[in-house]
Amino acid sequence: MTDPVSRVLPRRTVQAPKSPRERIWKHLSPLLRLLILTQLAFNIGFYAVLPFLAEHLGTAIGMAGWLVGLVLGLRTFSQQGLFVVGGWLVDRYGVRPVVLAGCVLRIAGFAWLGYAEQMWAVIGAVLAIGFAAALFSPAVESEVARQAVVWEQEGHGARTRVLALFSAAGQAGAFVGPLLGGLLLTVDFRTACLAGAAVFVLVLAGHAWLMPQHIPGRVRTRERGGVRLLLRNRHFLALCCAYGSYLFAYNQLYLTLPDEVQRAVGSQAPLSWLFALSSVLVVFAQLPVTRWAGDWLGLRRSMAAGLLLVAAGFALVAAARPADWTGIAGLLPAAGYVVLLTLGQMLVVPTARAWVHDLAHDGRIGLYTGALSSVSGLIVLIGSSAIGSLLDLGLPTAVPWLVLAAVPALTVALLPHRPERTERVEGAGSAW
Repeated sequence: MTDPVSRVLPRRTVQAPKSPRERIWKHLSPLLRLLILTQLAFNIGFYAVLPFLAEHLGTAIGMAGWLVGLVLGLRTFSQQGLFVVGGWLVDRYGVRPVVLAGCVLRIAGFAWLGYAEQMWAVIGAVLAIGFAAALFSPAVESEVARQAVVWEQEGHGARTRVLALFSAAGQAGAFVGPLLGGLLLTVDFRTACLAGAAVFVLVLAGHAWLMPQHIPGRVRTRERGGVRLLLRNRHFLALCCAYGSYLFAYNQLYLTLPDEVQRAVGSQAPLSWLFALSSVLVVFAQLPVTRWAGDWLGLRRSMAAGLLLVAAGFALVAAARPADWTGIAGLLPAAGYVVLLTLGQMLVVPTARAWVHDLAHDGRIGLYTGALSSVSGLIVLIGSSAIGSLLDLGLPTAVPWLVLAAVPALTVALLPHRPERTERVEGAGSAW
């Protein structure tokens, strides 16, 4: 019987890609194309609504500031903190049912949020939206990582190129989503929510039709003890710490960067331009950067180089702080930080996702993919609380930025030394 994906999408060829974007896309499998387009659509629907949620809660509904913070924190916890649950479900039941369940839950969550006016209704809606991502994100990310290994083994190039295209698609969605949401808000917030729900209706329909019932090579496991094996996997936990330090650094876009921009120009208006700069860099430079790193660095050195670039961004601001520049000159260190952080992101994110496949045990790729996000999210929570306390101590202004620079730089030492792929890790699901 012909697979529905194969009927609708063209099959890949064996000719190696010759250019960073179009040729890679041409030689992707139908399933990979579907998953990458899924990431684009997910982020368009998500970012058409969530960036405007805080203002809606505070102005339209009239929630106090601490309640707005609580709602946003609950959404993050229900998403990032429960990724490991979604990953476990993927390993046990497969990609298709978990993705479809996540789409249904997000449709319900966005529709509910559009009509929610009481605190309990808003909390219920955002919990549904967050847990929906905790279902389908580990499913999609783990399968993209596994399919990228297949793509690499067939001789098309380094797996990180596929993962880079996946990251670029997500960033493109994160760029387009707020623009769409801003247009829809000219009507009202409910319209933006319903439009976000409509995007996920399309995603649900596409996956219900195109996602195969059984993905060749995907192993389901019903054995217990996966979490115990994960906690004993020192190499994987080291990768989580390194990736968590990157996420902690990335979170400073929302914590310390706004304060720096406010200090420099007396307003946070330039933040939107700095965020746009980061998105545009990822969309257009992700594939060339990943291709270069794959040709010259390999996984460990790519990860290390990315973390050091992130550290250099913080160090740049720390070096400029004693001068106390204002105006356009005062914005230059912040812009340099955003550029270096984004370059580091382009190295770290595809590398970490590719590395998880090598460190996961048989049939546990979903669990490990989810755990990478959950453990890293816990690190971000602890680190952000610590840096917030540090900012309140009244230390010299350069000190917090130097501390932020030290965190990713020090975690480079934690990175496992990756053996050759021809060797096998005892109990692991793939060759290193």
